[in-house]
Amino acid sequence: MLKAVIFDMDGVVIDSHPAHRKAWRVFLETVGRSATDQELDFVLDGRKRSEILRHFLGDLSEEEIRRHGIQKDEILNRTNLVVRTIPGATQLLDRLRSAGIATALATSASASRAHSTLQRLHLTGKFDALVSGNDVVAGKPDPAIYRLACERLRIEPAHSAAIEDAASGVRSATAAGLACIALAGQQSAEALSDAGAALVVSELSSLTLRQIESLLLRRSKHPARSALAAGSAD
Repeated sequence: MLKAVIFDMDGVVIDSHPAHRKAWRVFLETVGRSATDQELDFVLDGRKRSEILRHFLGDLSEEEIRRHGIQKDEILNRTNLVVRTIPGATQLLDRLRSAGIATALATSASASRAHSTLQRLHLTGKFDALVSGNDVVAGKPDPAIYRLACERLRIEPAHSAAIEDAASGVRSATAAGLACIALAGQQSAEALSDAGAALVVSELSSLTLRQIESLLLRRSKHPARSALAAGSAD
């Protein structure tokens, strides 16, 4: 039985990828590091900021990560690209809440950016819980962030579904024991399916509660397969 749906933020709830790609490109240029479009795909794979910075700049101290993070956020705030909600996201959240299904956000973004973004887009009241990159040591694809989201909702992963748009996020959710739906766009449907997505959709407006519930029903009929997926990232 479906009791909760947990959403990634960037690329699932908010259309922020173009702004983040631009901000990271400008930031890297300020520290003397150029990056191709292909290299910048790493930024959009659901990683924590510390992982992204170390990926591009090597071993950094916590203080360097903090300073670079502030600089990158300042660049993001100056970008002229408007961040909006993903089409269909608000409507899906409203349908879930009307059906009595809990909702949570599991994002690799910092707590401050997650809260400020939700407030700016009037989405704060749409979620029963929020887990950010600050709340976990290891980012996606580690399953910790989805396990913590389920704990905060007090709902078992077996009764929960996740919605992701990146392969690392799909692996994180499935390793935590959730059925995962992937929103194709930033990454291909094939890549998301290969990562373990049980269903890939091209837009959230086409996603129904019956489809989500059917994923959990299928999983309940194949517990051995679900258990294998849940343990794959540990």
